[in-house]
Amino acid sequence: MKGRPRRDREATRRRLLEAARDLFGEHGYDGVSVRMIAAAADANLALVHRYFGSKAALFAEVLADESPLLRVIEGPSAVPLPRRLAEHFVRQAQLREVKPLSRMIDRSYGNAEVQEILRGHVERVLIGPLAAQLDGPDARSRAMLAATLIMGGGPIRRLGLHELRTVAPEDLTDRLTGMFEAALL
Repeated sequence: MKGRPRRDREATRRRLLEAARDLFGEHGYDGVSVRMIAAAADANLALVHRYFGSKAALFAEVLADESPLLRVIEGPSAVPLPRRLAEHFVRQAQLREVKPLSRMIDRSYGNAEVQEILRGHVERVLIGPLAAQLDGPDARSRAMLAATLIMGGGPIRRLGLHELRTVAPEDLTDRLTGMFEAALL
């Protein structure tokens, strides 16, 4: 006997995340409704609430899903942390296009709810993990200084200031490693 087709929860969840990322990147948080996300993902509206709870929680989940920072910070111990951070920065500086996550943040930042989500995200994936890897006094302050270096590169790049692309990647990585060492030590 043929039954109803089996639903693929994970595929639907993934479609919702991708649709949300794209729509938030195109229209910003305030310009997107949960109904728009469900329609773009070809999913039932109720599933957004079932899987994520709210539009804000979905936004936070997209951030968590897309961010490579935690993997960089917790990367291989054979490569020192300042070097890993510098290599990540250089990879981002070499990009020719603005990533959907960056567009999403840029177009949504004015919303107070999004600012709170972003503060929590930066704490969870950047400042907290960095501070946890540091010995000595003022670990959190040093982690915040390194976070400032990391996060400051994005807006400069998105403004179209691409001079860093003309510097040899190895030279840029060496300079940035020194900057991250100074921030973290």
